[in-house]
Amino acid sequence: MKIDVREELLCLAEPEYQKFNSRLIPNINPETMLGVRLPALRKLARELSKEDWRTYLETAQNKYYEEAMLQGMVIGCAKMEFEERISYIRWFLPKIDNWAVCDSFCSSLKAMSRYTEEMWPFIQECLAGNSAYVIRFGAVMLLDYYMDEAWINEALKLLDGVRHDDYYVKMAVAWTISIYYVRFPKQVMPYLLENSLDDFTYNKALQKITESRRIGKEEKKRIRQMKRKV
Repeated sequence: MKIDVREELLCLAEPEYQKFNSRLIPNINPETMLGVRLPALRKLARELSKEDWRTYLETAQNKYYEEAMLQGMVIGCAKMEFEERISYIRWFLPKIDNWAVCDSFCSSLKAMSRYTEEMWPFIQECLAGNSAYVIRFGAVMLLDYYMDEAWINEALKLLDGVRHDDYYVKMAVAWTISIYYVRFPKQVMPYLLENSLDDFTYNKALQKITESRRIGKEEKKRIRQMKRKV
């Protein structure tokens, strides 16, 4: 490798940004975060993807938050066929231990937008799993790549079947359902009226719907009246 990744990350680190960003991700040790901004990480990922990126992934270090973030970005932007990318996604998922790496990884997988049908069984597998961040990955992938009328019913069935107590799982499910509603209210309202969501996730989905600027005052009033009392 021409690029010394650890050295490059240390050069890009910003102490003040590290302090700010570490407060947004409370479940990781601040000492494992360098404070490298996302645009800089994406640029470095693009550079790495033009080199021997397979060797980079095989030998990548995992001490710092940004090192995990970078690996996910390289998997997203490197040129490879669908099956190989799925293989690398499976390899990477156990490394995810916070919401930021999870969500950044999902958004990096833009190449997969051409393979929604082929990827669907894998999304089903993720949402039926037991690992919090694997489930969150599945939910955020729905949000990023399946926000389409053709997928609503199947997506809502998957989300309705999620059973996990992790806060970041519940928030991802609520967030995704809320965006489905904002985009397709007529199709999603019957689901909101009859579903198997736990009270926290259901109420959080309603809250996020009412926070959308695309929802009118009267509609927000109706949504608030649907809140479960707990």
